[in-house]
Amino acid sequence: MRTVRQLLEAKASEVFAIGPDAPVIDAIRLMAEKRIGAVLVMEGPRLAGILSERDYARKIVLQGRSSADTPVRDIMTVEVLSVGLDDSAERCMQIVTDRRIRHLPVVQGGQVVGVVSIGDLVKAVIEDQQLELDQLQRYIAS
Repeated sequence: MRTVRQLLEAKASEVFAIGPDAPVIDAIRLMAEKRIGAVLVMEGPRLAGILSERDYARKIVLQGRSSADTPVRDIMTVEVLSVGLDDSAERCMQIVTDRRIRHLPVVQGGQVVGVVSIGDLVKAVIEDQQLELDQLQRYIAS
């Protein structure tokens, strides 16, 4: 099974973040522009939280709040689960499944170095399974 390091090497490593005092509408615009489902909330180099589409739907839309007047810090998820570069994709899959989350920041040496999404994990599992099937087919045919 692949490591988080290998997953990040296979994708664009750009991390999108916003400050906790920014209005929620700026975070939503960033997510729409970058076609991502969550954005990290950073206070300088420190990971302060994560803001997802789910947070927006539950804490702005359903509560009738204003996206322009509400700061990110008021609706972000503060207890962020993260993984390291040497964690396995299997472990990450277990975390996102058990915790029902879709994004895992990757932290190494106290610094955010990337984000792994459930889509990245599913893609890796499918590719690994296809490789195994191909190897089994070659073995059977030989």
